[in-house]
Amino acid sequence: MKWNKFTLKTLAEAEDVVISALIDLGIEGVEIEDKLPLTEEEKRQMFVDIPMDTSPNDHIAYINFYLEEGDDTENLLKRVREELEELRKFTNIGEGSLVVSETEDIDWINNWKEHFKQFSIDDILIVPSWEEAKKGGEEKMVIHMDPGTAFGTGMHETTQLCIRQLRKYVKKEAMVLDVGCGSGILSLMALKFGAGYTVGTDLDDCAKRATYENMEVNGITKESFEVIIGNIIDQKEIQDKVGYRKYHIVVANILAEVLVCLTPVIKNQLKSGGIYITSGIIDEKEETVIKCLEEEGFTVLEVKTQGEWVSVTAKVP
Repeated sequence: MKWNKFTLKTLAEAEDVVISALIDLGIEGVEIEDKLPLTEEEKRQMFVDIPMDTSPNDHIAYINFYLEEGDDTENLLKRVREELEELRKFTNIGEGSLVVSETEDIDWINNWKEHFKQFSIDDILIVPSWEEAKKGGEEKMVIHMDPGTAFGTGMHETTQLCIRQLRKYVKKEAMVLDVGCGSGILSLMALKFGAGYTVGTDLDDCAKRATYENMEVNGITKESFEVIIGNIIDQKEIQDKVGYRKYHIVVANILAEVLVCLTPVIKNQLKSGGIYITSGIIDEKEETVIKCLEEEGFTVLEVKTQGEWVSVTAKVP
């Protein structure tokens, strides 16, 4: 089956009103592309390991939506154009043009699996859960992963930096907190390295399901971990549930802007002398994170790099 992709060019300042109009017409699941700077709230919620777009804001927004071939596309587009003209009467929507392109019917959930192949991180072999480990990997620690719709296969440099630091600092029976746990890969690795218990937090419900499934396929029982959904940065009930002064290690593979917000909070979850492993830091943000850590009383122990990414490991007093 084919899909038609429609791209509507408008002004970033008009995004909300245009999207609202599209939803009223029965169009849902839009994608937004713009260069608006993130708000502080958005930064706190971006528990992802992708680089920020730092190019100048041009105030242009592209809103993409998809319609199946066979839908009454012509009639719907006529109504979209009429609605855009109505919007122009009371707000500036900019160009308001529509461009159509054809795309294949993609299994949005599973198509990425074609590109996720088994690979090694030092002596660890990460294998997609739907594959068997290739011959020759018998001497490696084999980890089966299926992130589902959560973040984290282990392929990204930031994740690999965290894995190496966890291996170095995890002690037997350590309590580990994994902030922005995604697929649970860092919690899983901490347990494989000898940790006694892990707690993961994430904003996305998908993380809970993905973590439980990945733990199960790797032989980790439910008694060894838990996942808490919520924002530890500004939700007191989540902070309380996670617990205070109880973790030997906190690992956070998120963006530098989020780490700046997280660090004053997370030092309260660490035991005295606890280790804080951070990553997701693009190289140009290294000093920002280090400055924040030092201002909060942490002692920086190590700075590791891989490609353009940085991991900073620090110790709480």
